[in-house]
Amino acid sequence: MAAGTSTPVLTMFDVVRAEALEDSSGKIRVIERAAQSNRTYTYQLQDRALWHPRFEPPIFTLATRGAGSLLTSFVASSFSTEVTVDGDEGSLYCFTTMLAGHITLEQKGRSTTATQQTGLTWRPGPGGRLLISDDNARTNVFLKAADIESTLEHMLDERLRRPLIFEPSLDWGTGLTASLKSQLDFVTQEFQRRDGVANNPVALASLTDLLVSLILRGTTHNYSDRLANAAGNPIPAYVRRAEDFMRAHGAEPIRMSHIAAAAGCSLRTLTAVFRHFRGSTPLAALHAVRLDLAHADLARGIRDASVATVARRYGFTNTARFRTAFHRRFGETPIEIARYASIRTAPASADPAKDE
Repeated sequence: MAAGTSTPVLTMFDVVRAEALEDSSGKIRVIERAAQSNRTYTYQLQDRALWHPRFEPPIFTLATRGAGSLLTSFVASSFSTEVTVDGDEGSLYCFTTMLAGHITLEQKGRSTTATQQTGLTWRPGPGGRLLISDDNARTNVFLKAADIESTLEHMLDERLRRPLIFEPSLDWGTGLTASLKSQLDFVTQEFQRRDGVANNPVALASLTDLLVSLILRGTTHNYSDRLANAAGNPIPAYVRRAEDFMRAHGAEPIRMSHIAAAAGCSLRTLTAVFRHFRGSTPLAALHAVRLDLAHADLARGIRDASVATVARRYGFTNTARFRTAFHRRFGETPIEIARYASIRTAPASADPAKDE
């Protein structure tokens, strides 16, 4: 490994090390660590003079750990290597960060090189190969293609008509791609910890949602333009659907599970995206929507509707707490709003001059 590159703590990883080649062909074969996969990665040393000796330290190290929808790996290679993949098309997208050396991806008639300033996104499968430099070290974060594509469908609020295809090169120094790099590094670090995010399903789900959002917003792909123009803003469709459902059913005894079902996602995902895009929880958003609905009723001057009646209609059983929350949100009390409405809607007083 290149000087100055530190090996991560691999205690929590499944580690494969090779100190010698399988045979005189100069190859090392590794089966993919993803469930239900029949893909085999073949590492072919490029220098034939290295095909027979045994080496110390290992000429190749692969460490993997999976949790939830994520799979992370650390790979180190001492010598220039060609990597090919046998089997069906991968069900995972791979996001590669270079720690030392460089990699060139050759796929579909084009070449893309990753360095420490640029990353690589690709979908492992047949028909492509990686050319690995000497003294090479890298980390990979794999995500399920189905999860990324499902999130994209929610953001666009429609089914995908074409497969999602990423531009393979990632410039780590610009915009949201730099933020993505920070999150990929964070995932790799956390997966090295025994008590990290990988062991907390709730935190892992939130982190995965954030990572997927950054991937779709911070990389270039064949849906980038559509995504930038979707609904004129970056708020995912399931946030908008949840808020529409809250407004339509604010006077009903709805629960968070009902809102998640209407939005078309899990409650865990709904909570994560509300925190990320709204800075609150779905429950807090429902509370705010009900205050807005109560304000609208009072502002319309509904006859025979006291403040207490309106408060109860939207689930506020404690009138004092309702007044406090109302004033905090609108800067006026419910009674003031009701008084303004009564003045505005009162019948005009008779003008005696018109009766003459």
